[in-house]
Parts: sequence; structure tokens; C-alpha cells
Amino acid sequence: MEEAPAVHDEREWRFVRTLLPADLDESARHLAALVRCRNVPDATALLRLALAYAVSDLSLKDVAAWASALQVADITGPGLFYRLREAERWLAHVLAQTLQAEVRPGPVGLRLRVVDATVITGPGATGTDWRAHVVIDPATGQFRSVELTDHHGGEGYARHACGPGDVVLGDCAYATARGMYAVHAAGAAVVARVNAQALRVCGPDRRVRALRESEADVPPTGALEIPVHIPVPPGPARTRTKAWPLSKAVAWLPARMIGARTRTGQVIWIVTTLPADQVSALQILALYRLRWQIELLFKRLKSLLHLDTLPTRQGPTARSWMLARFLAAALAQRLVDPAGPLSPWGYELRADLGT
Repeated sequence: MEEAPAVHDEREWRFVRTLLPADLDESARHLAALVRCRNVPDATALLRLALAYAVSDLSLKDVAAWASALQVADITGPGLFYRLREAERWLAHVLAQTLQAEVRPGPVGLRLRVVDATVITGPGATGTDWRAHVVIDPATGQFRSVELTDHHGGEGYARHACGPGDVVLGDCAYATARGMYAVHAAGAAVVARVNAQALRVCGPDRRVRALRESEADVPPTGALEIPVHIPVPPGPARTRTKAWPLSKAVAWLPARMIGARTRTGQVIWIVTTLPADQVSALQILALYRLRWQIELLFKRLKSLLHLDTLPTRQGPTARSWMLARFLAAALAQRLVDPAGPLSPWGYELRADLGT
């Protein structure tokens, strides 16, 4: 992640504008971000104001003064506050348009996506204020979509759109029966680490199977593969009890449970819905290691763009600030074409997969 593109220099801004969607004025009117152009001449100026506020760490009053001095807009601090408050939906729309890109084909013709969420907190926070749910392309380490929620918005596969040919990699929080079934129903496949205590697993006979009983069979090197069926529970989680009879499962998801040992000898379990004749157990383990790319992305966002320095916790402009800062990151990654792969995919993983 390079430094965010400058919005203060006129020459640089003219170039940055070429990276943005062409229909800014139309979308701003449609989404009620700029119903009247009083004080702000057009949507391009409004977006420049939002980016200046998000990446410069100036106050609203200072950004308004800068805009007036450069004749970007004739606006006051309170006026800019109102404009940003009304621009949430539009900024989310512009961010989604900027991130639109085909995910590159991965090993054995798969389109890999990594999903995870990071916490964003404001000053004086004692818990989670916001979550950013992100999808990245592990070939480049670049993010492809972002959804912001408050602390009530939990992580889950069902939150992210996917389609046939996609393989979605996730951590333990994503290995739920309902989430994996949503991905499967969309024609995509899952690779996720399993919390053996949180996911009910059955054998081909549809009887509950405890993964802990198979840990002794996991070899020191290599992998142990177990065919399983995962029952999809009835009703939403908030309305059902933790224990429910298997006879009430709304669907059964065929999957493969792959066990391997870490360097310290601890057993980890990876679940996948990819067929064995397409991707082997060792290849699944190699694919899962790519999930680390999203952790590196979060580190870049927080260290270079200071995404974790939210100026206000729950203020009316908090969401607009985060969306504008993510938009700055999206523009920055469009400015940079990596000289080589950012993940092992480009080197030893290709050899591992025989591609």
C-alpha cells in the first residue's frame, strides 16, 4: 500500500480524477449527496473535500478554509459537516465502483478470495465501534470490496457475494454451517479453519463425529483427510437453542475435513467443499496459507493510512470518514502495479499445485 494520493496539489488531483468513476455527478444526485450545488460546484469537488478530510487529519473548519483558498468550494466547516453526513451512501457507491475488477484466476483455474474483518475504534473506546468486512485478491494483496458495520455486524461468509468458480478463504469465525451453505448455494467453494468445538460434524452415515477422536491419526507431516457431512441448522441462530436434533437439519453439506500438525505438534483442521479430484489435501493446506495476505493488508491500512485513528467514535461523519479513507486506499492500489507476486502463490505454491 503506497501513501494515499494527494488531493491538495492541483496537478496530482487532475490525474487522480482519471481513476474515479465517470458518472460522479449523476450518482451524487441519485443518492442525494448533492441535490443542490450551492457552495459546492459539483460532485468532483465534494469527493475531493471528503478525501481531504479523511487523509489530511485536518479539522472540518481547516478543510473548508483550504477549499475556499484554492477555490475548490466556497463552504464553511458546518456546511462541510452537513455535506459529509449526507454523502454516506454515495461514498460507499463510489468506493464499490472504484474497486470493481475481475478477481484473477488462481491455481488450477480457481478464483481465490480471502475474507476477514478488522475492528476500527475511535478515541476513548472500550470495545468495538466499527467493523470493516473486507475481501482481497491474494495474488496481489489488494482489496476488492468493503462493507462497514457497527459492533453488531458479525463476520460471516453470507455477507460477501460470490459465484461459480470462486473459492473463499476464511478463518475460524467463518466456519459455520449456515455461512458455508450460503457459499455452496451460490456455486462457490469454501476453505476455512475449523473450531472443532463450534462446528457440528457428521460422518457419511450422518452421525456426529468428534474431530478430537481423530487427532491421534494426524501424521507429523502431511495431512489426514476425512469425508464429512455438515448439517445446516434450522432457523436463525438467535431463535434456536444451541442443541438441536439432526432430524431438523434443513440441508446436509458434503465436505472434506483436513487435519495437519503445526511445527509445535498442535493439530489444526481445515474444512473445504472443493472436490478431492480437483484439489488434493496438501493443496488445500497451501491455499489456506494465503489467508495471511489479508492480515498484511490490515497492517498496511493501519500503519500507512492510519485507518485506526478514527477522529470521532459515533459522530455523524464517522462512516463517511472511513469510506473516504478506504477510497483513498483503493486509489493508491490502482496507482501501483506490483512488480511481482505479494504471496507465495507466485513462487513455491505454483510448484506445489503442479501449475
